[in-house]
Amino acid sequence: MARWLNDDEQQTWQAFIRLRQRLDAALSAGLAQDGLSAADYELLVPLSAAPGGCLRAKELAAEVCWEKSRLSKHLARMAARGLVDRRPAEDDARGILVELTAEGRKVLEKAAPNHVELVRRIFVDPMTPTEARALRSLADKVVAEAERESELGY
Repeated sequence: MARWLNDDEQQTWQAFIRLRQRLDAALSAGLAQDGLSAADYELLVPLSAAPGGCLRAKELAAEVCWEKSRLSKHLARMAARGLVDRRPAEDDARGILVELTAEGRKVLEKAAPNHVELVRRIFVDPMTPTEARALRSLADKVVAEAERESELGY
């Protein structure tokens, strides 16, 4: 039997949905000004942090919680724009390596300061340090529970 949300729980859930939607929309609009989609940025950041700017596609998919087909399609679009290169892994015939290109790094380095400033303005600055700690604590709990659920196959 379903455990329906009470009024307070429903208001909290709806507040989170609005936060996520509005934050995603604002960040996407900000990145678009620098010629990137939110998805582009989501993939470029872990590539830029990886040794040599290179990750196995499987590792990149796990890092950003994307399905293989979504990653493959988006990487093809990014490769066509010169942001990444894809090549077979030498030690694994089925593995694909994804490498950040010089152009990809240049675009990311141009977009990152604007993105960080927007994150600061709309997300970080409105919170007190106490609120930020509480949000981190809550996020850690929810992420742990979501990961536990996905491991169970739900």
